[in-house]
Amino acid sequence: MQQSYPGISASISEWKGQDIVNFQEELLLKVNAHISEKWFYTHMKADSGKLPRIDVLNLLSKYVGYADWNDFVYKNSGGQPGPVVSSGNRYFIIVPLLVIGVLGIFLLINKLISTREYTFCFYDTNTKDPIISFNTNTSINNNGLIEVSVIMENESPMNYLCGPDGCFTLKTDKSIIKMVVTSPYYRNDTITRILKKFNQHEMIGLQANDYALMLKYFSEMNVQDWQNRRIKLDEMFDDDAMIYQVMDDKRGTGMELYSKWEFIDKLTMPSQSLRNIEILNTKYVGDRIAVLRFRTSDLQP
Repeated sequence: MQQSYPGISASISEWKGQDIVNFQEELLLKVNAHISEKWFYTHMKADSGKLPRIDVLNLLSKYVGYADWNDFVYKNSGGQPGPVVSSGNRYFIIVPLLVIGVLGIFLLINKLISTREYTFCFYDTNTKDPIISFNTNTSINNNGLIEVSVIMENESPMNYLCGPDGCFTLKTDKSIIKMVVTSPYYRNDTITRILKKFNQHEMIGLQANDYALMLKYFSEMNVQDWQNRRIKLDEMFDDDAMIYQVMDDKRGTGMELYSKWEFIDKLTMPSQSLRNIEILNTKYVGDRIAVLRFRTSDLQP
């Protein structure tokens, strides 16, 4: 200040009036900053025992030729680190942390509010009846279990098994879900749904796997016209079909492989060596069964 105003007092505590105005103009001109007259009296003309905020210390340091407050302290303390400004920059730390904390709480509350429970039930598109599993190997109405794999973006699939009522429940905050539905007696299907908050119970139609149902019917009923049944089975299976019988008994789990005609012969034998078939899985080539996995509840010698 004495370089710009040679007559000004060397003691800052004696500055007043025009001296303070001149000091404010100097700061504005040289470091493009402003301090109030009240601040000047609080910190420059009184000994409060506390350092000003770090931003004010930085601009005053720049005014006298230093990069910032830390530079001033370092160069005027023989290269030793300067004192920590206890209150100078606490607001620059606390305020951002508070903002981040509030945003985090808001996002958590929003996620909890938007997470809803949805129930999906399946019905037969032909009969329009709900798909119900009676969980018995002897009932021709046993539709088997329905497995659902919910595919989430950037996540591993979540797998669900429908209950006896053919329904499963999903909790999610997503607006769109994609699911792969598999069932022994219904065609596998990939389904995409836009979830609606006010419609949390939805029915989804599945197309019957006619061949699988027919095989089960053939294995359970005493069909007298076995020749026509063999003709129908011939039409159902691919010539190179791979047919697996899964056997679960006291000796452990085993498997027996049949060719197309070996399977047809056993299914149409008068002794019915294969009875009460439970279809586990089918795969098709065109409209014909290429792979069949099954088990029976009554194994005959």
